[in-house]
Amino acid sequence: MDNRVLKIRKHLKKKLDPLRFEHTLGVAYTCQALAMRYECNLDKAELAGLLHDCAKRYDGETLRVKCLSRNIPITEGEDRDPALLHAKLGAWMAKEKYGVDDEEILSAIACHNTGKPGMSLLDKILYVADYIEPRRDKAANLPAMRKLAFEDLDQACLSIMESTLSYLKSKNCPIDIMTVIACEDMRKVTKEKKTIIMEKKEEQTFESGKRNGKTRGRSVGREKGRRYKNHRH
Repeated sequence: MDNRVLKIRKHLKKKLDPLRFEHTLGVAYTCQALAMRYECNLDKAELAGLLHDCAKRYDGETLRVKCLSRNIPITEGEDRDPALLHAKLGAWMAKEKYGVDDEEILSAIACHNTGKPGMSLLDKILYVADYIEPRRDKAANLPAMRKLAFEDLDQACLSIMESTLSYLKSKNCPIDIMTVIACEDMRKVTKEKKTIIMEKKEEQTFESGKRNGKTRGRSVGREKGRRYKNHRH
């Protein structure tokens, strides 16, 4: 365990409302579970999970003001829905307030709300963990997503992004362009992965066919030899 974890937990418990704090613990736990599954650093996963919502204590307007005062860029989508800014401000707070300077952790916190193109393993783990953690209970597809998360992380990311975009459109909610871009990128990633898997399967089938063909050829040859020998005797 990272020696900062207990201190950070104690501080967050004071700063976040009880439900948000419980969600935070759930995300940290799920991050570690996924990290074990996909061979990611457990300490990094836990810290990312613990700090991903550290800026959720502020309302939208306060988030906007704090980001502007810290020269944190605000996109058009974030300007329409400043609650999204808790991810960027959270990354800033993780570094400046909690002493986390690991770029992988800061990246995961900064993009956990919308995703981004070229997501790292830790980015994906936090993004998915935030959606499937044990205390989540709103999304209809949660059981399937929880299972998928431990089978194919990339496909889980894509499915969550698609589900999120579909929900936002159905409710006429603002959509941050980064979520759209991240979703398109993840479609390419999963498509390329499927192509590679199919090519490997075809190669394995071809090699297996060649080996079986040679085996059958040798067997036929040996059988003919035995028949010829038996006929002579």
